Amino acid sequence: MDVKVLLRQFNLRPKKSLGQNFLVDEHALSNIVRAAEITPDDVVLEIGPGLGSLTRHLSDAARHVIAVEIDRTLLPPLRSVLSTRSNITIIEGDILKLDPTKLLSDYWTSALPYYKVVANIPYYITSAIIRHLLEAELKPQAIVLTIQLEVAQRIIAQPEDMNLLAVSVQFYGEPRIVQRIPVEAFYPEPDVESAVVRIDLPDRPRVNVRNVDMFFRVAKAGFGQKRKQLHNSLAAGLPIKHEQIVQALNNVGIDPKRRAETLTLEEWERLSDRISGDQLIRDQEVLPAK
Repeated sequence: MDVKVLLRQFNLRPKKSLGQNFLVDEHALSNIVRAAEITPDDVVLEIGPGLGSLTRHLSDAARHVIAVEIDRTLLPPLRSVLSTRSNITIIEGDILKLDPTKLLSDYWTSALPYYKVVANIPYYITSAIIRHLLEAELKPQAIVLTIQLEVAQRIIAQPEDMNLLAVSVQFYGEPRIVQRIPVEAFYPEPDVESAVVRIDLPDRPRVNVRNVDMFFRVAKAGFGQKRKQLHNSLAAGLPIKHEQIVQALNNVGIDPKRRAETLTLEEWERLSDRISGDQLIRDQEVLPAK
């Protein structure tokens, strides 16, 4: 499959606005399938199939592949490339506006009540997509992402270097980088190196919080003003008096002068539970922080 020829055939050019750098290296494509540990029993949800290079490999390994593509101009070449394969369903749409449970309802059984996700997505919607998938009735067993190396490193960060994306991902699962992908593996070549991240997802979030929306709202506020001490960033981002913020932090054993990047998941859990338990924010003020 020659991506350049296919693009010329359909009079298309890669769209920078959608981060369209098509992975063309066959070795890298095969490694992604191995990283996802696809078996003949698996149903795979692929987000951002592009021109179908990876979709072909997934189709060879899986029972069925559901490929969701947001760019309608890619659908004709995608269907052309995959026309001879009977175990692929192509859907046009924005995954954030689609219900994964409904997408997969025809392909999973009670004997195999799970699926895997393989995605090539822009970094700015990574945490939103993960949360969307994890809050669906039918949850994936694992998510394998091809993203910028810098973003992959942010996802696996640990305390002292934590960030909101790392908290968002690690709340739900355990991420690890499984391979790096050089720029020459793509067409057109991106400006930065990429990486494949696998996120293994347990049945429940890694921390047991009272209120998931509260957890994310508190974390978002904490990272909202990165250079500030925690008590100041939380006071600026939440409708709570400054003295109440300081008291809540002290009550759960967190120094108010610390910075958000130093907190563990468990500390965010204790803090959000304290704010929730003390009803410092009324229920109607707790909105999803996606």
